[in-house]
Amino acid sequence: MRQFTAEYLDATREGMWEDSRAALAPLELGACERVLDVGAGTGELTRVLREESPGQVVALDADAGLLAEVTDPRVRGDATRLPFPDDAFDLVVCQALLVNLPDPAAAVREFARVSRDRVAAIEPDNSAVTIESTVEAEAPLARRARGSYLDGVETNAALGAARELFADAGLADVTVRSYDHERTIEPPYTETALTAARRKASGEGLGSDRETMLAGETTPEEFDALRQEWRAMGRTVIEQMQAGEYRQREVVPFYVTVGTVE
Repeated sequence: MRQFTAEYLDATREGMWEDSRAALAPLELGACERVLDVGAGTGELTRVLREESPGQVVALDADAGLLAEVTDPRVRGDATRLPFPDDAFDLVVCQALLVNLPDPAAAVREFARVSRDRVAAIEPDNSAVTIESTVEAEAPLARRARGSYLDGVETNAALGAARELFADAGLADVTVRSYDHERTIEPPYTETALTAARRKASGEGLGSDRETMLAGETTPEEFDALRQEWRAMGRTVIEQMQAGEYRQREVVPFYVTVGTVE
């Protein structure tokens, strides 16, 4: 089964709630005594939930290595077979998880089972990501690479709003709120930005996605041609960074779906 890598998920979630948490208002965190963060990963959302909720926030993930970076309470477990009794939490929530599951409907049903009040999913539409860059070739190359990668992924990467999944799980009063997660690169450049530029110039980042891209309709020849163009683009990024001229803006559209347990 081809899924998004942990590296991709970390990048998608990184810094998402640093500037604004208005999109979390429908979760009513101030009224929660027990919250479950499913697919917590290294705890980006868990930390926000713990800051915003007066109650206990439990982090759950299937990957023990990722979960090791989260403080207790934490539980290793499967999103489709949650190790909790019925009605154990006021709120069950996930972020960028359903896009990575082969059966997201099964997970949402489990969320509804262990929640006594609300269920929420914060999911991206990865097909609608936009990039603006001072390097003219970057945006079109990024679209090609993303399209090829998503074509090789077997899960619903463009899920976004999960209204239908929630309704099918028997959740009521389903609402959806959109939230654009914007990430910018500009001087002074962070070490993360510099590392990303070096990975573009070497083709390392694209190379790590080769297997997934070839699992779709991309041929080895098409991949090699794309990687060559990608490296050239990366070298231009580094040149602009050295001159202090490089700027990039990426927008990932997220959708916050919330439903109540009847």
